[in-house]
Amino acid sequence: MQRNEKQEMVGALHQKMAKANFAAAVGYKNIDAEATVKLRKTFRDNKVEYKVVKNTLARLAAKGTPLEKFAEQLQGPSAIILGYDDVVLPAKVLRDVLKEQGEKMTVKAGVIQGNLVDAKGLQALADMPGLPELRAMLLGIITSPAAKLVRLLNTPAGQLARVLQARSEKAA
Repeated sequence: MQRNEKQEMVGALHQKMAKANFAAAVGYKNIDAEATVKLRKTFRDNKVEYKVVKNTLARLAAKGTPLEKFAEQLQGPSAIILGYDDVVLPAKVLRDVLKEQGEKMTVKAGVIQGNLVDAKGLQALADMPGLPELRAMLLGIITSPAAKLVRLLNTPAGQLARVLQARSEKAA
């Protein structure tokens, strides 16, 4: 790779690292081509970037970004996973890929909104509900009092209707 190509790659990676809310470095070994294609597709389908980059280029790209602390953890064969919007979704996708790959992939380090975390921190994040689930829970909390009020207001009318129906059946 030519020097100017490396500079362009570092510049592009620097921009991506600067706007990433989620980043994880994973080590990999003995992953065949078919599995690599599958995991790249899994990440791409979930709008998460998966890049295999030389460690020195990744360290250069990380300078001046929130991922600078994270780049120091890059040793040996490494891949970088970047997420931009939701921080929980990339962690969930990474957890699923790690389960699928088994011993072939390991988490080296992660950064969540500028904070350095380890594999256990990423696992804890993956166990949390995602943004859509949190929105649904919030909507349920907001609508719950109104639904209770409607049921409360309908209860006396429903009881009266049942009493009247029971009387009419008894009289007939």
